[in-house]
Order: sequence, then structure tokens, then C-alpha cells
Amino acid sequence: MDINIEPSWKNALKNEFEKPYFLSLIDFVKNEYKAHTCFPKGKQIFKAFELTPLDRVKVVLLGQDPYHGIGQAMGLCFSVPEGITNPPSLQNIITELKDDLGVCLSSGDLSAWAQQGVFLLNATLTVRAHEAGSHQKKGWEIFTDSIIQKISEEKENIVFILWGSYAQQKIKLINPEKHFIIKSPHPSPLSSYRGFFGSRPFSKTNNYLISKNIKPINW
Repeated sequence: MDINIEPSWKNALKNEFEKPYFLSLIDFVKNEYKAHTCFPKGKQIFKAFELTPLDRVKVVLLGQDPYHGIGQAMGLCFSVPEGITNPPSLQNIITELKDDLGVCLSSGDLSAWAQQGVFLLNATLTVRAHEAGSHQKKGWEIFTDSIIQKISEEKENIVFILWGSYAQQKIKLINPEKHFIIKSPHPSPLSSYRGFFGSRPFSKTNNYLISKNIKPINW
């Protein structure tokens, strides 16, 4: 199957696309989109790859599942399109950004981050409407784990931002001697007051990038 994905990623992942699990995954996703309302829109499933080519990745921010409400998911973890009400986790991210760097985001669309090299990757790239986790354990996690591992192996001085226990399970895929790992509780209202607020991930990211002579992110 021909995957509509940015060329540098397509080249890097071409072997992955041919593996039996991925072919089964694509069949599953196609059938789900035919039979149910699913998010994000088909052309946005690989949006994170489109906006952040492999050679431009500076930061990997890992989410778990796309938003499952109408109009929210756009193929970038934690991000929602302009004009959509910010979900609670995203609102807490915006609050922490203001406290950390004094930056006030007027929109929950994080495309500008992606265009600067912040790879906004969900572990699962699709979901059935109003059914959180409905496309988990179908193959997406194998695919995204391989991506995390490839970034770790082929690049250096990448910042990996891992919020919450699910994301932190991916540490085993990352070489800590080559990269900078930022861990904290998840920005969800259930855990944000346990250490997400005050964790200052944005300034920590930029301080590390500057220390490696890499242009920082304009958050």
C-alpha cells in the first residue's frame, strides 16, 4: 500500500510499511473508517510526519491517543484546530507554558511547534469517535515504538518529553547517553498538580538545545 507520508519519513520507514503487522493495521484502519466515524480525518493521520520531517526533529513530545470528540483531533498530539475549545490537558499545558516562559498561546493549534521541529507523536494515530483507546493494540504502538527507536538510534541531542506513566514506558527505546529526557506527571487534571505544574519543560528543552548549539523552539 502507498502511504501518503513526507518523503524523509517514507524512506526511513519503508521496511516498516511492508511488515505483516502494518499491512493488517492498515486493513483494520480502512475498515474502521468505512464502518464508523473515526478521527483524525484520513488525510491528517500522518500530519505530524508532514509538518516535522525526520531531518528537522529536535523534540519528541509523546501523547497516547488522538482526541475522540468531534472536531478535536488533527494528527498532532495534544493539539486542536483553531476555534476548538481546548481540552483540559491542553489547557494545563498552556498554563504551564505561561508560568514557565511567560508565553500566552491564544490558540490550541500547535502546528507552529511542529514546523519548528517538535514532533507531536501519538502512540496510537487513530481512534473511533467517542471511544477512547478503541484503536489501541491493533499495531499502531508497534509502529510508533519503531519510530521512537529509529530517532534515538539515528539522531543525537533530541529532547524527549514524556508526560505520564504511559509515555515514560518508552524510555527503554531511548538512548539517554545521546539524548535529553524530560519526565513529569501528565498534564491531565487528574495528575497535573502532582508535579506537572512547575516542571518547566519548555525552558528545560530550550536550555538543552542552546547548550548543543541548536536553535531553540519559539514556543
